[in-house]
Amino acid sequence: MTDTDDILYDVADKVATITLNRPDKMNAWSPDMEVAFRAAIDRAAADDGARAIVVTGAGKGFCAGADLAPGPDGKPRPRIVPPFSADDFGQRYSYMLGVEKPIVAGINGACAGVGLCLALYADMRYMAEGAKMTTAFVRRGLIAEHGSAWMLPRLIGTMNAMDLLLTGRTIDAAEAERLGLVRMLAKEGFAEAVHAVAAELASLSSPRAMGLIKRQVYMGYAQSLAAATQMANDEQQKCFTSEDYAEGVASFREKRAPQFTGR
Repeated sequence: MTDTDDILYDVADKVATITLNRPDKMNAWSPDMEVAFRAAIDRAAADDGARAIVVTGAGKGFCAGADLAPGPDGKPRPRIVPPFSADDFGQRYSYMLGVEKPIVAGINGACAGVGLCLALYADMRYMAEGAKMTTAFVRRGLIAEHGSAWMLPRLIGTMNAMDLLLTGRTIDAAEAERLGLVRMLAKEGFAEAVHAVAAELASLSSPRAMGLIKRQVYMGYAQSLAAATQMANDEQQKCFTSEDYAEGVASFREKRAPQFTGR
């Protein structure tokens, strides 16, 4: 395992685990942490030994939001506003949607503000029983940050998104599961259970197909049905000539686990 400032990076069973590592501060988000996290995601994306990515937190929390420690003058530190980009996958955290490997959020504890935004950009979200989350923004005098007002309605519907964003109330894992935002897992053995989900993706699903399916889903947010169907037709034809398709068919016929190459 290597430690880059407040971010840990580890690979096992073809799963890269990225751990937010400020447990004494409930993994509160800092500018240095953001830089290190982006570097870890880029590392996992390029790591031939990793086919799935887990993002989780050290200690009792996932990420309690931005570090609100005041500046030297005792006032809140100003937020850094990123430059404008017209690329949907080039926003502050939306780059996670463009990573071809599946990203699984393991929400082990408190999840708020920017921590919730990170989880929204994961492809799958698992939450420990009893853990709690909140958007928090409106109760800090802030608006819905980092594209969360765009993501939440698409994940849980407009009324549910408005409820969470306008009230800033706290919900537990059971309610988050009822809303369709997460799947709840037992607190005992939570990390191992999340790793098992990611390891199954890494061992049984074609890396090539997973990357294309992510692209289909997220590009589909801005596509017409006709454009999405045409994209599927085009990509399916390419699949038929791929190594992963040949291996998928062979492993099915031979009743064995597939040995995908990602090509």
